[in-house]
Amino acid sequence: MDNISFEVLIDESLADVTSVDELMFLVNKHIVSLINDFEDGKWRYSKFQSYLWDNIALTALSEKERSALIDQSHTSLVAAAQNLRLTDNDNIGQGSEIAEVFLYGLMRHKFNALPVVPKIFYKQNSQDNAKGADSVHIVINGDDFTLWFGEAKFYNSIADARLDSIVDSVVNSLTTDKLKKENAIITNLSDLDKLPVEASLREKIKSALDNRESIDLLKPKIHIPILILHECKTTLGTTDLTDSYRNEIITYHKNRANTYFQKQLIKSESIHKHEKINFHLILFPVPNKKEIVKTFVQAVSFYKGQK
Repeated sequence: MDNISFEVLIDESLADVTSVDELMFLVNKHIVSLINDFEDGKWRYSKFQSYLWDNIALTALSEKERSALIDQSHTSLVAAAQNLRLTDNDNIGQGSEIAEVFLYGLMRHKFNALPVVPKIFYKQNSQDNAKGADSVHIVINGDDFTLWFGEAKFYNSIADARLDSIVDSVVNSLTTDKLKKENAIITNLSDLDKLPVEASLREKIKSALDNRESIDLLKPKIHIPILILHECKTTLGTTDLTDSYRNEIITYHKNRANTYFQKQLIKSESIHKHEKINFHLILFPVPNKKEIVKTFVQAVSFYKGQK
């Protein structure tokens, strides 16, 4: 369902883009590379911010709240803003919630996913429900489904040291205890009951997520989208959407994907049936992280004031 606002440079199995022998047969690993465009010689910050606010209700409001606010876009923005944190001690200064909202948008527009656990909403209302994955989605495939546990990061670099921390986060999220905790959260929330799916499929989902079932049976259905918004010197120094710019980003993102999955391959040896799980590394370069966070925080403050 690709209906994304941004140009897709790469959307392929890792086996199709890598030259690293040990990675060429990892067909369950994918790389997606996206870019924004330019206007009047500048990267389109306003387009990026608009995408965030177009999708913010998906992650900052519960299903019940979203349904109650249908066709009330301004009201939904005001309501969503109330669930975004602006204190000095939280992660919004590092852009974590920006990455989470962006990933929710991509899950909706690229993978046709249904949000199950709006994590920003539950971070404000129940700390237990906020732990674990940054996003939880279900993708319906006919009378079957796949389960998507997302990781969302916003970094000022994707140097090797940064990739190490992401690999650690992803691998830690795949322990049996962590996966069963996520499944318990999903099945214990009423959001699942409100999904627009057939009752028989809903029961099938609940049965598969039942903690009495072996997590091994669920692993082929698990997908891990790993979104990394990252500051990029090439993007900062570019004024036009040229083939030269596209090719430079493609080369860079292929290199980073190779390095990331090599690191994950080494650290995932302790995860049983790791090879059955599907991974999607999603990379999106920005010119200036500080400017994006500043603009987002200002918009949140404005909408908070509209209550």
